[in-house]
Amino acid sequence: KTRKLEKNCYRKSYVWLIHMATRLDGRQTYDYRNIRITFGTDYGCCTVSLGKTRVLAQVSCELVPPKDSRPTEGIVFFNLELSPMASPAFQPNRQSELLVTLNRQLERCLRNSKCIDTESLCVVSGEKVWQIRVDVHVLNHDGNLMDAASIAAISALSHFRRPDVAIQGRDITIFSPEERDPVALSIYHMPICVSFAFFQQGTYLLVDPCEKEEQVTDGLLVIAMNKHREICSIQSSGGIMLLKDQVLRCSKIASVKVSEITDLINKALENDKRVRKEGGRFGFAESMPKERITALKRDEAPVEMTGVQEMAEEFLSKGEAAPEVVSSPVIVATGTGQLGEGVQSTWGLEEEDEEDECQGEMDKEEKKKKKAEKGTAFTFHQLFFFHFSDEVMVISDSEEEEVVVLNPEAPYVFSLFSEYSYQ
Repeated sequence: KTRKLEKNCYRKSYVWLIHMATRLDGRQTYDYRNIRITFGTDYGCCTVSLGKTRVLAQVSCELVPPKDSRPTEGIVFFNLELSPMASPAFQPNRQSELLVTLNRQLERCLRNSKCIDTESLCVVSGEKVWQIRVDVHVLNHDGNLMDAASIAAISALSHFRRPDVAIQGRDITIFSPEERDPVALSIYHMPICVSFAFFQQGTYLLVDPCEKEEQVTDGLLVIAMNKHREICSIQSSGGIMLLKDQVLRCSKIASVKVSEITDLINKALENDKRVRKEGGRFGFAESMPKERITALKRDEAPVEMTGVQEMAEEFLSKGEAAPEVVSSPVIVATGTGQLGEGVQSTWGLEEEDEEDECQGEMDKEEKKKKKAEKGTAFTFHQLFFFHFSDEVMVISDSEEEEVVVLNPEAPYVFSLFSEYSYQ
């Protein structure tokens, strides 16, 4: 019930937007999303981007025996795959109803319309013919897969080149592209699908529906047409009853869209052919935009700059003017300097005053020591104690001015320390 209510809310919001002649992504009711066609390095590889919907088509060929009913005609096979990479709703290795419907529409659009000359694919009648296989992979699903798949398939077929062959008796020689130029397929016309979405039983009509619009639509109509305004196939789904005038209206819109898309395909083919002939760079890697990742990259935010100059002039007028003449630096002491008329810097002067005070105290202590001296006997840097028995005992190697008496009652003992000796 919750999903049903949510779907009804979406439907009402889309109907209201359509009534206002607009859509959720800003398009008009008959507008297509941006279409981009890119060819790979190999012939027959094409990628089509329809907005955020991306489809890859790859064409391959091989020699196979023909069908018994048509011994002089080649075989064209189409295969469309829905990968979970394109949408979480797609399940791998399982044919859903959407997959079967898309495959049937693609075969009805391209194979049943006889857009490819299958008789030119015959090599030896009744023995060997070319089988052309078109694999369509959905890379990203954002709605309208049928249009994107048909554009990718016909573009890949127009871009494909099969190897050239030579027949000598019953022997068939296949030449590589280096030996002989590949041969293009014979294509009569380019059928392209155009999808329409209906709301409120056909009251409102949309072209190129996105995924969210497809989920809430009442019905879909797919018209396959070429630029000569020849309808190749029509497919209706959703159980909606359409009037004759509605179908004619859709066919007129489709003729205009098909003509524009066909010109876009031809232009892309001409550009790829010109680049290959000139020896330039081509392929998917060259067509992708070059985006660099930088650590300091950030989006620019718009800033309102109206009246900034007037405000700056007002602030400058209120502020104090800078002095025109700057006084020369005054050197107070070594390593110091002063600019302007500020307070005199005392950095470096306090240390000199402290050094002078320490030196004065040291001089006073030396004078007191000299007055207390009775006589200088020796000058050594070690502390010894001597005895008349010629026995010498080393007490310490330090230079500290401290007297240590081991035996005060022993006669004739001298104490020598650091710089002075007292008897």
